[in-house]
Amino acid sequence: QVQLEESGGGLVQAGGSLRLSCAASVRTFKYYTMGWFRQAPGKEREGVSTIRIEDGSMLYADSVKGRFTISADNAKNAVYLQMNSLKPEDTAVYYCGLSFLKGYWSTTYWLDVQDMYDYWGQGTQVTVSS
Repeated sequence: QVQLEESGGGLVQAGGSLRLSCAASVRTFKYYTMGWFRQAPGKEREGVSTIRIEDGSMLYADSVKGRFTISADNAKNAVYLQMNSLKPEDTAVYYCGLSFLKGYWSTTYWLDVQDMYDYWGQGTQVTVSS
């Protein structure tokens, strides 16, 4: 059974930074794709960023480009989301997802289609105050 555990959320002022972590209980971590999604109150869950572990390819939503950075540590079976220059509109519960799938590498699939991911963590709250 695959388990994903997020951590690192919290309360931060606008302009501040947070680093989210997601630990995955899987073997052969490098063959998966790991993504970060978020869901704000009253809104649908949206893709933020994703990384293909095997070759380090990354995708970002336009709303976070230049501010967020995704990375992975194969030795720790973990993926991270460094969030800088945070804005109040970044406030949401952040979820990490794991995908066994292989597919065309574009935001259309990997950030817009949640069904690409097979497992999800329980989420971590990020609150950005103005």
